[in-house]
Amino acid sequence: MAFNLKKVLKALLFSSSQPLAIKDIQAAFTRFHEQAVAPVATEDGGRRTEDGLDGVAGDEAKAADDAAGRTGGTPVPATETAMAEVAEIFAEPPEAADLYQEVPSLITLAQVRETMDEIAAELRAADDGLLLIEGTNGYRLVTHPSVARWVRVLRQEPPPVKLSPSSIETLAIVAYRQPVTRGEIETIRGVSAEAGINKLLERDLIYVVGRADLPGRPIQYGTTDKFLEFVGMKSLDELPASDVLSSRQIDEWLKNAMNPTTLSDTDMGLANEQLPLEGPAAPEAPAAAVETATTGDTPAAS
Repeated sequence: MAFNLKKVLKALLFSSSQPLAIKDIQAAFTRFHEQAVAPVATEDGGRRTEDGLDGVAGDEAKAADDAAGRTGGTPVPATETAMAEVAEIFAEPPEAADLYQEVPSLITLAQVRETMDEIAAELRAADDGLLLIEGTNGYRLVTHPSVARWVRVLRQEPPPVKLSPSSIETLAIVAYRQPVTRGEIETIRGVSAEAGINKLLERDLIYVVGRADLPGRPIQYGTTDKFLEFVGMKSLDELPASDVLSSRQIDEWLKNAMNPTTLSDTDMGLANEQLPLEGPAAPEAPAAAVETATTGDTPAAS
């Protein structure tokens, strides 16, 4: 019977509490072949070889045979019988023989991915409450979201708190614009981002990347691996592309928004009128007052 890679990968997935990377799987196959050619050490310090046992166990067996020969009796292979019985107890069942025969020395990345995809499809079709996902650190088995409430009851965990729309907007800006400063986030959203940033830091969805090379050295933020698990992606390259603005256009808009230019009358569509440098002209006097000042007469009362 041919080697069953799918069955082996299923066993490795169920036995691992951590994500299983492809390099870990390939390393396991390498160790399997190294152990197959190396002598197996026994508990008493001896080694199992093709001819039998050496070490302490081998010496005891030889001593028993020599004693039986000196007394003229028939050698009783008590040690060999006991070892055969123990070996039979711990022997691998016949149906598992195919898992250790004709094991390939190299498992390629394509073979692992293809087999993992088959396992994931089988789990989805079975609908048994388990799923196989691929994260940033490798493959792992997870419970289906439909049974999440039962898992929380077992672990005595409270129900998860949903993110507010403002926090989701802030998270999206960090994901697409990282590393990004708080000032840039607030410029894009038009409101304060302090509460949203603090909430995302508490949830371990973003973290402090460093400081920007700007006046005041503001803190820059980026997304974590937990963010990728939160949105179900392996890398940031899987973020959907924006069909509205490109990254270059957003960069130019941010630059202009954070460093606004002064608009002139011409830019606003107004006439470019220049005011005189001297002070404002005195208001004109009424015609009657001018005439009185010229003739010296007092205006008659009506």
